[in-house]
Amino acid sequence: MNPSITAPAGRFWRLPGFIDVHVHFRDPGVPEAETRQTGAAAAVAGGFAHVVTMPNTTPAGDNVAWIREQIEDTALPVEIWPSACISKGRLGNEVADLEALAAAGAVAFTDDGAFVDNPQVMEAAMHRAAKLGIPVMQHAVVPALLAGGVMRDCAVARRFNLPVMPPAAEVEAVKRDIALVRVTGCALHIQHISCAETVALIRAAQKEGLPVSGEATPHHLLLSCDDIPADDANWKMAPPLGNREDVAAIREGVKDGTLALFATDHAPHPADKKAGGFRTSANGIIGLETAIPVTWKVMVEDEGMDPCEWARRWTTGPAALVKKPLSGVTTLDLEANRTVDPAQFKSLSRNQPYAGMTFKVWPTREKEA
Repeated sequence: MNPSITAPAGRFWRLPGFIDVHVHFRDPGVPEAETRQTGAAAAVAGGFAHVVTMPNTTPAGDNVAWIREQIEDTALPVEIWPSACISKGRLGNEVADLEALAAAGAVAFTDDGAFVDNPQVMEAAMHRAAKLGIPVMQHAVVPALLAGGVMRDCAVARRFNLPVMPPAAEVEAVKRDIALVRVTGCALHIQHISCAETVALIRAAQKEGLPVSGEATPHHLLLSCDDIPADDANWKMAPPLGNREDVAAIREGVKDGTLALFATDHAPHPADKKAGGFRTSANGIIGLETAIPVTWKVMVEDEGMDPCEWARRWTTGPAALVKKPLSGVTTLDLEANRTVDPAQFKSLSRNQPYAGMTFKVWPTREKEA
């Protein structure tokens, strides 16, 4: 039985352990960006008890040994629930051995970082995932429509003549996969939503009774492409920041329950991989250590969301997606009023746009509360 969520009383609020269903620990592959140990430390510092790791590692997480390595690292201070690849090698050409991966402990299937472009491969994977009762999580960006875009149309894109990613690159991917849900009955989860039309498509699919969900990331909730100050890759992610109308629609989707969970898409990179501006730098920002302050500020302080409903986006929402019970404890200091200082991060990486911003609510350790 899941623990209940009751309204805060006083400065400290004790809650069931928060869950992040979308993190990249770069392990194996890029240990200078993040390892399971440093990623777990960042998760704990950020207030999380459980994380779902992504399989876009080197080599890719398309095999049972990879799953076991993630799960069996029991010395970590957080519990890892690994996702596994949809396709072999994340190449989109052949469905991975989903049955073996599920038996080993995979809680979801995703080629995150890559879109499964071949509809036949995706349909076959969704049929098999549906039989297993495991969701498919999709990185919804059609490569042919991306056109090399690195941000949405905005003043900075025009000033630096940067290639623009049209919203259609995300929207058409979501349309295709919702159509495949009708055929397969597979639970489909859209990752890191950036477009207003995507929220509308998910809302319509849910009204139709389809098992379609989506996640709101802290950066897509707080920031728009119009906030980007310069050709600074600490603001570069995939999908890119939407415009102000997109931000408003994502916030509304969280409030009305269309988007029943938050997720960070914690994506660490070494400094040299983010030093070349939008054209040449890697996609992604870190988010585990700032997710709670950012989402509270946006949804509770700015949008007036009920704090218990906000908390459910970090607890019961993600738990329902991956079919796990709530456990552990997250404690919040509702009057912390701290400024983001990347030098204090537990993550090995520093790539994020929040440095210098001040937020009211922060996670705290039990002994401090």
